[in-house]
Amino acid sequence: MPLVSAENMLVQARAEGYAVGQFNINNLEWTKAVLTAAEESASPVILGVSEGAGKYMGGFNTVRAMVAELMKTLEITVPVALHLDHGSYEAARQCIDVGFTSVMFDGSHYPFEENVEKTKEIVRLASQKGVSVEAEVGSIGGEEDGVTGSGEVADPEECRQIASLGITMLAAGIGNVHGKYPDNWQGLDMEVLEEIGETTNRIPLVLHGGTGIPDEMVQEAIGYGVSKINVNTEAQVAFTEAVRSYIEAGKDREGKGFDPRKLLRPGYEAIIQVVKEKMELFGSVNRASG
Repeated sequence: MPLVSAENMLVQARAEGYAVGQFNINNLEWTKAVLTAAEESASPVILGVSEGAGKYMGGFNTVRAMVAELMKTLEITVPVALHLDHGSYEAARQCIDVGFTSVMFDGSHYPFEENVEKTKEIVRLASQKGVSVEAEVGSIGGEEDGVTGSGEVADPEECRQIASLGITMLAAGIGNVHGKYPDNWQGLDMEVLEEIGETTNRIPLVLHGGTGIPDEMVQEAIGYGVSKINVNTEAQVAFTEAVRSYIEAGKDREGKGFDPRKLLRPGYEAIIQVVKEKMELFGSVNRASG
């Protein structure tokens, strides 16, 4: 199955009350693990690629080719979108050109009027190629590949204006944070989320910083219109812990245990487990049809 835009999967998720996971990929093992988990769960999935990860993997063209070939080899039948995460204006344009099927233009750090104008242009370019677009209002707390947000709570009226530009999905800051959540975190602002959902004409909403949010809070957010949830840190931590355990157990010193294919296998399996658990939580299991 070829890569698809995220639009249909998110519209369906919004209408039926579940969310599709965006799982950031960092290398071949990561990509293969997320695709395998999605296929085994019969779940649609979004592969997120930050600018830093894209550079690390050899550029956006390389990432696009790797994902497409893995999907063929693994005989993936579920809907898969390849999405630029927290992209600059220039990166969004580049990803549209090289064949990504979804892009996020993060203009939240610009003055609002500039965010609007740049978002309009990305929507115009993306619509010519059937590419879905995510925009952001109110910066997400924490740091993501050099993009730092103070954790602002979005203005519902600004959300309404951005949502009216023809975007596919909207990321709005509601107290969520990239990375691990601090001990004094106050939780998601559900009142603002509910208001944003009401003022944006039921556009699919995006929850960044999906790692560390209590399960019941995630499900409440889905009830208010969150249809896409981003997960990255939790998979990274699980991968690292699994590989560390392998090394600390001395398995890398047994036979050819130093072979990177063996060394990284526990991390690969840990990612699959995390992705499957999140798909269950988000309610996307067995939603691949349609």
